[in-house]
Amino acid sequence: MPKKRPSNKDFDNEEVFPQLSLDCVIFGFNDGTLKVLLLKWKGTEYWSLPGGLIRQSEDIDNAAIRILQERTGLGQIFLRQFHTFGKIERYDNQKIISKLSHVIDPESWYDRAISIGYYALVDYAEVFPNPDQFTDECQWWILEEVPELLFDHNEILKKALHSLRLELSYQPVGYNLLSEKFTMPEMMRMYEAILGSKIDPRNFQKKILNSGIVIKLNEVKKGLAHKSPNLYMFDKVKYQQILEGGGLFII
Repeated sequence: MPKKRPSNKDFDNEEVFPQLSLDCVIFGFNDGTLKVLLLKWKGTEYWSLPGGLIRQSEDIDNAAIRILQERTGLGQIFLRQFHTFGKIERYDNQKIISKLSHVIDPESWYDRAISIGYYALVDYAEVFPNPDQFTDECQWWILEEVPELLFDHNEILKKALHSLRLELSYQPVGYNLLSEKFTMPEMMRMYEAILGSKIDPRNFQKKILNSGIVIKLNEVKKGLAHKSPNLYMFDKVKYQQILEGGGLFII
């Protein structure tokens, strides 16, 4: 996000924390692939992660929730703070200013900015992407196809994915990325997309069923060319007990 001090109009006459911002990595899962929500800046082909500034009157977590709700349209969002980015030279400031001078007054940029990183897990089908005041588009990108981003946002995205992988066994990942009803192959592909590697399907299904975190429904997924697989949904209480009791290890 732009590392500038906004006018009072930008934040309803509320003061913000100078030189401190949030950058948010919003993950979704669709068609067997992990996706991330990106913004395209006005009048350019440059993309970046969503983000924003923190009002003096709000908690940092609440600021992240506000920013994520503005970009996704969702009321309930799972998010985790994963890292603070505070290098003295995070990126080439002058190069960024030259690319975005038509959007933001060059005199408004800070010489240095510190950013708190959050990642969010959302149900792809429930998101209504919304651009912000600096951008023309807000779109999903397949993770492997993400272009060169502005600022140090490729580094932030890489760090967010690493953090998600480390916490995979201890966070309700499936409950937040999958639809309410899902098939076992869909769940397995979700984990494969996050890990970037293949999983043995027989061992995976056995571990998931033995864990008790899913309930098999008397329904199948229709409209497929091959045999229709069974649908499942999460047992939220059991899922939370497993996570709090040591984690869900699927590989």
